[in-house]
Amino acid sequence: MENKSNEFIALEEKYGAHNYHPLPVVLERGEGVYVWDVDGKRYFDFLSAYSAVNQGHCHPKIVEALTEQAQKLTLTSRAFYNNKLGVYEKFVTEFFGYDKVLPMNTGAEAVETAIKLCRKWAYEKKGLAENSAKIIVCEQNFHGRTTTIVSFSVDKEAYNHYGPFTPGFLVIPFNDVVALQKVLAENADIAGFLVEPIQGEAGARTPDDGYLKACYDVCKQHNVLFIADEVQTGIARTGKLLACDYDAVHPDILILGKALSGGLYPVSAVLANDEIMHVIRPGQHGSTFGGNPLAAAVGIAALEIVKQQNLAENAFNLGVYFRKAMSEICENSTIASYVRGKGLLNALIINNQKEKDLAWEICLELAKNGLLAKPTHTNIIRFAPPLVITQTQLEACVEIIRKTIHSFE
Repeated sequence: MENKSNEFIALEEKYGAHNYHPLPVVLERGEGVYVWDVDGKRYFDFLSAYSAVNQGHCHPKIVEALTEQAQKLTLTSRAFYNNKLGVYEKFVTEFFGYDKVLPMNTGAEAVETAIKLCRKWAYEKKGLAENSAKIIVCEQNFHGRTTTIVSFSVDKEAYNHYGPFTPGFLVIPFNDVVALQKVLAENADIAGFLVEPIQGEAGARTPDDGYLKACYDVCKQHNVLFIADEVQTGIARTGKLLACDYDAVHPDILILGKALSGGLYPVSAVLANDEIMHVIRPGQHGSTFGGNPLAAAVGIAALEIVKQQNLAENAFNLGVYFRKAMSEICENSTIASYVRGKGLLNALIINNQKEKDLAWEICLELAKNGLLAKPTHTNIIRFAPPLVITQTQLEACVEIIRKTIHSFE
């Protein structure tokens, strides 16, 4: 590695908190599916900032929207109206089919907002006794890193030494409708069921067809809100606009973030219909930056690109090709076990019985060969390129992966 890269890595090591373990690559520029490091080497980005740059790096339309708005007005807080927020709210609610949106900044903020909204609805509309409301979540979930969210994590790295924890959550297995039915039958104080349609951080864990619809129906039977965290799976990543669309489920509360801005600015949103959203009244929840004019302009541009460039269709078609190609690699490999996922959210499961850090070593070699990916849960490599990737580009990436895996056999 060149000294130039080492300089920047050393700066982060000395002055930044050590809460991440990045690949030793220092990036300075991005365009479309590509990123370049400080030494000028080009890579395919196969992480997409954890699916935040579905529209590709520095999409010119989003850059233009951000630049134009930044020169006019960036922040008013919600103490005043501005001429961008209402336009964005109308656009985003019609885009996803809801009455109301509560704009926030980050995915974790949006999840926290959805939890508050669900509980308030349970007390004011469902009639649960104060402080009794419980929310059901799934094992191997990842919804963020705030204190409340890690309170229902099952990952020791996420919750260890951060207690005392927020009560009011019940954990059940993912992709298990019977477990959900059992908990709902045995507990009258359930307010909501919070679920990732595909568990991204857990390595693109994809449930059975019909699972989400079955869960939604069970929730309706018990007057429980179905809350979908589509921060990572939403905005065309899985080959549909929303991953819930595969089961034709319209969540009671929808949580969005990441690609809602195309990676240019923190934008998140909680969407729900009036019966739910009206429980939030002035002064009861808010954010200084949530719904600012810059975020509104960026959010509209980012969503327009999704439709104009048919990103969901592209993700669906290329996802089919990618999983077929990866399955062929696995058939001829002793270390690549199998691939899973939907659209362009996929994961390669590595057989790391002989070497614990094998997935990490493979990612280092992939980087040398011009493709950036990152392991999760020790033996899983997540592959999630920007959705603007072409068939030709994806074929080149498959060859890089094939060559890299073969070098470890």
